[in-house]
Amino acid sequence: MSDVTGISDTTNAPEAPVVPEDDRVPLSQLEEEGDAAADYIEELLDICDLDGDIDIAVRAGRAYVSVTAGADSNISVLSQPDTVAALQELARLAVQSKTGAFSRLILDVGGSREARQAELAQLVDRAISRIEAGSASAALPPMSSYERKLVHDIVADRGYTSESEGEGRDRHTVISPA
Repeated sequence: MSDVTGISDTTNAPEAPVVPEDDRVPLSQLEEEGDAAADYIEELLDICDLDGDIDIAVRAGRAYVSVTAGADSNISVLSQPDTVAALQELARLAVQSKTGAFSRLILDVGGSREARQAELAQLVDRAISRIEAGSASAALPPMSSYERKLVHDIVADRGYTSESEGEGRDRHTVISPA
């Protein structure tokens, strides 16, 4: 997605339940989630006859599963943001059916998460430019809880403050001077 003026409809997908910070998931459970999701994604890739290497990591209380491939791979067919979001939800459901527990797993296909983070950084920079031009604050379009978390981190790195406002599909981030 090269247009950073707005957020696509796919980012307004229903949000996962919020897990309180003090309800940390044990490392062994996160590793099990990663393994279950990797098995599911690997089977999907085999069915679709797509090439890709699967890496599993645990960081910040979440399991991360990444699918990477060489430049000549056909994995790009799955790396569109809406497709990655849908696959992530399917992988979460596969994990939940295997473990019986809700998963906050993050899936990345072909670097799509990194690309989206760069787009969000550009969106934040444009909002900060509006503030520097005299606006008291700048509201961003609605986005998923994961993307809002990324935005909050980017905003803090830029020396500004942010908070989420709104409910459900209308939840968005508002940026203000520190």
